[in-house]
Amino acid sequence: MSINIRLEKPCDITTIHQVTAAAFLDAPHTDHTEQFIVDALRHSGALSVSIVAEDSSKIVGHVALSPVTISNGTTDWYGLGPISVNPTEQGRGIGSKLMHAALRELKNLNANGCVLLGDPKFYRQFGFEPLDGLVLADVPAEYFQAVLLQGARPAGAVTYHESFLAKG
Repeated sequence: MSINIRLEKPCDITTIHQVTAAAFLDAPHTDHTEQFIVDALRHSGALSVSIVAEDSSKIVGHVALSPVTISNGTTDWYGLGPISVNPTEQGRGIGSKLMHAALRELKNLNANGCVLLGDPKFYRQFGFEPLDGLVLADVPAEYFQAVLLQGARPAGAVTYHESFLAKG
């Protein structure tokens, strides 16, 4: 396996849409709009970082980072997601490679931290955990996780970019 991790290029956009749709096709707890969210983030200029994973020049995975708002006014926090790996390629460590690359990019941006919604067992290995006082409405605390990269620990309600409401 020779996975290359790199930033998105304009010629990748259609394939990223396809990989994201495929990755969430049979996933539980989704309304299958992840590919539209990535498109809307890109279109609105809120897609801060877009990273792809390639195997033999074929895109097999993708992760998006976009700014989030915290109600107490804390700045420079990002939301990670969606993160997608083509179903036929899952279990090969591609998601982990994308996570490590995303965290490196956040440090390059001098981000204070990052939040995500996902499986605690998977994301804990990257330093993500629920933070007391940092909440996402209508989401069980154990699934809404954060990693503090620098600065003070924030408290408040987190709001993702409006592109997360995209439906198609």
